Amino acid sequence: MTVGTLQVRLHLRNARSLKDKRHVLRGLKDRIRSRFNVSIAEVGDQDIWKSSTLGVAAVGTDRQYVDGLLAQVVNFIQANPGAELVDYNTELF
Repeated sequence: MTVGTLQVRLHLRNARSLKDKRHVLRGLKDRIRSRFNVSIAEVGDQDIWKSSTLGVAAVGTDRQYVDGLLAQVVNFIQANPGAELVDYNTELF
C-alpha cells in the first residue's frame, strides 16, 4: 500500500475577504475531489485572505500511480485561474 501526500501553497489574487477566499477554495476543492477521487482540505493560512495551504492525500497499491495522480492534481491547480500555485511538496509512504 502506498500513501501519497501533497501540500500546496496558493496565492489568491482576487480575494478581498475571507468569504471570497472560501468561495474560490470551495470550488477548487470540490472539482479536485470529484475529478481525482482524493481527500483534500485547507490545512494552513485559514485566516489570511490572499494565501492558503491545501493538503491532499491519496492511497493506492501502486507507487507510480499515486505519484502520477498527485502530479495530475498539481497540473490541475496550475491551470486554475482563480489561484496561483506558489509551492508544493509531495511525499510518498
